[in-house]
Amino acid sequence: MAYLSINPHTGEQVFSADNLTQSEVYEQLKLSKERFSVWKESSFKQRRDLISSVAALLEENVESYAELITKEMGKLKSEAMAEVLKSASGCRYYADNAESFLGDQLVDSNSDRVLITYQPLGSVLAVMPWNFPFWQVLRCASAAIMAGNCVLLKHASNVGLCAQAIEQLFLDAGAENGVFINLLISSSQVADVISDSAICSVALTGSEAAGRSVAAAAGKAIKRSVLELGGSDPFIVLADADLEMAVTNAVKSRFMNAGQSCIAAKRFLIEDSVADIFIQLFKEKVEELVVGDPLDGMTTLAPMARKDLCVELDEQVSQALESGAELVVGCEYSAESGCFYPASILDRVSPGMRVYTEEVFGPVASVIRVKDEEEAVAVANSSRFGLGGSVWTKDIKKGENIARALECGSAFVNSMVKSDPKTPFGGVKESGYGRELSAYGIKEFVNIKTLSIKNEISTS
Repeated sequence: MAYLSINPHTGEQVFSADNLTQSEVYEQLKLSKERFSVWKESSFKQRRDLISSVAALLEENVESYAELITKEMGKLKSEAMAEVLKSASGCRYYADNAESFLGDQLVDSNSDRVLITYQPLGSVLAVMPWNFPFWQVLRCASAAIMAGNCVLLKHASNVGLCAQAIEQLFLDAGAENGVFINLLISSSQVADVISDSAICSVALTGSEAAGRSVAAAAGKAIKRSVLELGGSDPFIVLADADLEMAVTNAVKSRFMNAGQSCIAAKRFLIEDSVADIFIQLFKEKVEELVVGDPLDGMTTLAPMARKDLCVELDEQVSQALESGAELVVGCEYSAESGCFYPASILDRVSPGMRVYTEEVFGPVASVIRVKDEEEAVAVANSSRFGLGGSVWTKDIKKGENIARALECGSAFVNSMVKSDPKTPFGGVKESGYGRELSAYGIKEFVNIKTLSIKNEISTS
């Protein structure tokens, strides 16, 4: 039994399934390849009708999909509903804009007619994580399918029910069998799937280890890959910042989805002169978070997705405390707590601590005191990650300059890091490569082809 989902709140099993056998995987790959031979000839209207229907079904069934997400991986129902609606918005964005993004482009030429065309490649393998089980899949699949490709999903092993629901969603929306396939396979089977002739490229959102493995397999097969990996986003607070606004956003950015987000604020780089007051305000707001049933509207801090994730997080925190970090709030976990890790703040985090260098994927905030903005930028850029970052200051020009200096894929001034269908999303350094969303994202899944037609043929 490879796919197993345990409700993080109740501990009850909600889904289980065996991995597909090698012959079953082969049949699914064959089906995808055969369907692509037809789907690649589909019109933009056909693709738009399908993806628009997917969006409509998401909107119509937002509550039931949200409850499914919450029961399987634990996030607050309100956050799950927001995820489903964002998925619908992403689908509509590509349904409405793909044709303009991928229409032929005429290039100026002296005599020949030269076009840039965008043609589908084949079947895309989407290797996706559990933390946003609908959004991560649909932001990739909507782009790939609107570009004329087919998609095979290898979802995380603890959200198999969400994976099945998404496959059924496409079928209910009118997709022909094979346009979108839920592939119940283990991580050890991924490399073989990538090597199959049906697969043209792979898109992965996940850990560094998973990224290295997938990138190696794709490289060996000489196939494209898009990787969105971990993040340790800096949240820089300068002395002139609106501290109330900064703290309110700090709590939201760090503790949303129980801190289980690649683009959550992870390292809080606070100028020394305001560090004490910032931490006091931060502590007060964190202590207001309500732990409980994620289906209960009064709960504001959900459980983590799995108990082993809590144990790993607690090991990072314990090492930091042993190395000199100061406990501000929380940081006390026991096995009896199950999947609930307390909202926590560590102060005076410094180099040598795991929470300083590693991604902290849970409800723990690491405060790093800096003497000025120059040190803040240096510390922010010292990370091996480069996904997102934010800076908080009343001096907008200074904020923009710092945001430009951050080594990351997305930088925000006086706003928390977030993704939007209209803007490219991805990272640098060990946060991965390639882009999702916007016109840049959909072009990851096409052959950008030059077409030159000579207007006159000499008969001499």
